[in-house]
Order: sequence, then structure tokens, then C-alpha cells
Amino acid sequence: MLLVTIVGAGGLLLSIAAATTIGPADLGVRDVYTVVAHNLWNATADMTVIDEGIIWQLRLPRALLAAVCGAGLAICGVVLQSLMRNPLADPFILGISSGASTGAVLVIVTGLGGALSLSSGAFVGALAAFVFVLTLAVLAGGGTDRLVLAGIAGTQLFSAITAFIVFSSADAQQTRGVLFWLLGSLGGASWDQVAVCGGICALALFICLTQSDALDAFAFGHDAAAALGVSVARVRVLLMVVTALLTAVLVSAAGAIGFVGLVLPHAARIIDGPLHRRLLVVSALAGAIFLVWVDAAARTVFAPQELPVGVVTALVGVPAFVLILARRRQIR
Repeated sequence: MLLVTIVGAGGLLLSIAAATTIGPADLGVRDVYTVVAHNLWNATADMTVIDEGIIWQLRLPRALLAAVCGAGLAICGVVLQSLMRNPLADPFILGISSGASTGAVLVIVTGLGGALSLSSGAFVGALAAFVFVLTLAVLAGGGTDRLVLAGIAGTQLFSAITAFIVFSSADAQQTRGVLFWLLGSLGGASWDQVAVCGGICALALFICLTQSDALDAFAFGHDAAAALGVSVARVRVLLMVVTALLTAVLVSAAGAIGFVGLVLPHAARIIDGPLHRRLLVVSALAGAIFLVWVDAAARTVFAPQELPVGVVTALVGVPAFVLILARRRQIR
């Protein structure tokens, strides 16, 4: 566990530094270190103001926000797959991301404004979507297959509500911006967003780690978990609220990004096993590294045009998930 964590953390730092150098300006990893040292420790920086601004104001916060979003979505995927005992559970498929998008778009279009208001609107939307999907699944008779079907229905419903809000209330320019953001965009990353999303992600990871034994017990079913002394209702409510809050904050900052929470937990299980105390950390590191490089590809492949991050995660995530399923079948 310790070795995997050290290697993963080192790989994440190198990925952030390397991704920060990618772009039209001729910058290197040494330049990134120089700028970071200058801004954090007031070290001497022999660089132009423009190059320093490119690194500190544009590329570095974007790479860090990508890392935080990737880690947070992977954490959500691990928790939901355990709580629901469903390998296909993640915020995107269960409609939580769509509900958060609806809440955030409602705030944007109605002009309520403010980062806190945007996150609050996304949180309310995420909780509403979660409750809707769970209620629909229960009414349909329960079961993992019905939960996925209920998630698909919830995704379509809240996506339709979002589209209705946008097209009925937003002007043409606002509509284009919102639709691009809904596909996942880290273009507006700022240090404030990095701080808020990073703080919430760290808090969510800490809470989930404190419940890692309960998540292990959920693998044997809710009745078995209760027999092992787990307060099933309390743990489920706590982790559902944490998941909804984390998803809402990430969606308000970067839009709805799919497949990260679906694919990365499976990859992490292959790397370091199913125990959640280790799985949560490894999944977070893997998700962070993955989304840093996905974002780097999204902004450079068709430069100067930029691809939505959600498009790239789908193009990469679907084949990766097929390979993971094939490997799991071979192991069995």
C-alpha cells in the first residue's frame, strides 16, 4: 500500500508538472518549479511576466483542478459501487451528475451567481436526482439492474430539464457556453476553485476512509453488514450525502464528466485489491493522473480549438472499461 501510494503520488506530481508545460509557449518542468518556488517561497524567478502568468494563472490551476476532479469522481465511484453493490454505479450513470448540472444551470441562467450559490444549487440538484433514482428503483422492485435503469431514466429526465431551462431562458451566447460546460470543461479553472474543490475532496476522502470497514462489510450485503455491527442506515445516508456534495462541487467547477468514477475504481482494484482503506486512496490517485492527461489532450489535440473533457473521457473510458471487463472474466 505504501509503495503504491508513494509511486502514485510521485506520478501525479510529475503528471501535473508535465501537463503544465504542454501548450504553444515553450516552457519546461524547470520553469514550472521556478514559478511555484517564486510564488510560494519568494524565490528568484528569471522569467518574463507573460511566461509566469501562463504557468501560475492559466495552466497550473487547470492541471490541479483536473487532478482534484479526477480524484473526487473516482472516490464517488468507489463509494457508490460499494453502497449499491453494483459495478456499474457512478455519479454519471446514476443521474447524480445530471441532477447537479440541472441545479447549477438553474443558478447560472437565473443569475443568482456566486461560487457558493452555484455549488449549493448543484448540491440540491444532485440530492434530488439521487432521491428520484433510488425511489424509482424501489418502486420497480429493487435490484442492481433496476437501479441502473432508474439511473438512465433519471439522467434523461434531468438532462431534458436542463436543456429546457437553457433553451427557454438563456440567450444564444449563454446557451453555447453552458452547453460546452455541460460536456465537461476545465477552461475557467481558478485558484479559488482549486481551493474549494480540493478542500471538499480531501474532507470527503477522510470521511470515506473512516467508513472503509463498513464499505468492506457492504460487499457481503446489507444484512451481513448489519450482523457485523455496521449501522447500515446511518452509514448509507452519510456516504450518500458526502457523494452528492462532492459531485455537486465538482460539477459546478467542471461540468458533468463521465466514466472516471466508473472505470478507475475497477482499474484500482486490479492494481491493489478490493479493501477500501487502500482502494479509496489508489482510486483517487489513479483518477487524478488520468484526468490530468485527459485534459492535456483535450486542449492540445485540436489546438487552438478545445475538446470538452467529457468527450475525451468517453472515448478513452469505454474501451478501457471493455478491457477491464474482459480481464475480470479471464480471472474468473
